[in-house]
Amino acid sequence: MELQAAPDFTLPATGGTTFNLSELKGRGVVLYFYPKDDTSGCTTEGLDFSALHAQFQAIGWDIFGVSRDSVKSHERFKAKFSFAFDLLSDEDEKVCELFGVMKLKNMYGKQVRGIERSTFLITPDGQVARAWRGVKVPNHAQEVLSFVHSL
Repeated sequence: MELQAAPDFTLPATGGTTFNLSELKGRGVVLYFYPKDDTSGCTTEGLDFSALHAQFQAIGWDIFGVSRDSVKSHERFKAKFSFAFDLLSDEDEKVCELFGVMKLKNMYGKQVRGIERSTFLITPDGQVARAWRGVKVPNHAQEVLSFVHSL
């Protein structure tokens, strides 16, 4: 399988920090895109990844969640559910576009542009090892961890 280089990017993150992908060379990155802070599916997904965070960390992988919500919204969401990792704010959708996760979705019979729930595994040398698109939340975080173990 031919791996593709992950596009480098910088985004504001929770904790008053700035995330820069290229600064994480040498560590694996689980980058998951989700539609909206504090909604049921997104909360469950965050809690599932948070529950497995120590296991990812133990094998050299970091987790980051990305949505179009503001850093202020992310701070409230992260604090409310005690997520063990930082959330990245992509308000202008630049990184969402880089990863091709913006899609037209049906919401109550209306077409709206939104993030298609997706996860990307970026190897310690900056390659995309696997992409999951149109993710269904149940068991997804565990599936990602199992895949990382298989690398």
